Amino acid sequence: MGLELYLDLISQPCRAVYLFAKANGIPFEVKSVELLRGQHMTDDFAKVNSLKRVPALKDGDFTLAECSAILHYLSQKYNTPAHWYPSDLQARARVEEYLSWHADCIRGNFGAMLWIRVLGPLIDVHVPKEKVDRNIASMTQFLQHLEQKFLQDKPFLTGDHISFADLMALEELIQTVYAGYDVFKGRPKLVAWRAQVEATLGEKLYQETRETIHKLCTDPSAFKNIPSAMQERMKLRLSKIP
Repeated sequence: MGLELYLDLISQPCRAVYLFAKANGIPFEVKSVELLRGQHMTDDFAKVNSLKRVPALKDGDFTLAECSAILHYLSQKYNTPAHWYPSDLQARARVEEYLSWHADCIRGNFGAMLWIRVLGPLIDVHVPKEKVDRNIASMTQFLQHLEQKFLQDKPFLTGDHISFADLMALEELIQTVYAGYDVFKGRPKLVAWRAQVEATLGEKLYQETRETIHKLCTDPSAFKNIPSAMQERMKLRLSKIP
């Protein structure tokens, strides 16, 4: 049995895993898990990941959850180029430093804009303006940290070459762009960094990877048939936006 990746490319971490596997020629089978249809909540999927989250990996009898862990596993198993996750102690520490900060600051804030502008209206839920303003203020602060602490004057977040950090960061920031809030506007350093990452990946690959999120944001009516149980989970998620 070959490598299976359980993904929904609406999800930023799923896109990061997909991009990494494709960019490195790793052979795998995509097992589609449609989040808006609640497929991640099924008993069958729980056998792969009891946390009921994507991305997830199945490699023979071995299963693994969480984007960062999956990227680490794939890089080691398939001996991908060292720039993704350097062997040098200090260079590797820089990648880990970013990933730790990312989980708390980028991952926890930038995804909200899709909920505010696309997913909420899809189920007739509208987030109060004061919450939207707080989210934008938080993103603005974290974008400054991203530029000043991590990117600085480098071509990539942790050095001269692309790493896990760049994939995970860019897909979070891109999510806001598709939702109609361009976090790159007025930030030439981030614009140049985005161009570097996308040039490294290749236009065909990143456009293929973002096709589903593009469709969701440009034609949300195509995703209107959401089960009632999933709508309730979505309402709960929307209520937790600070």
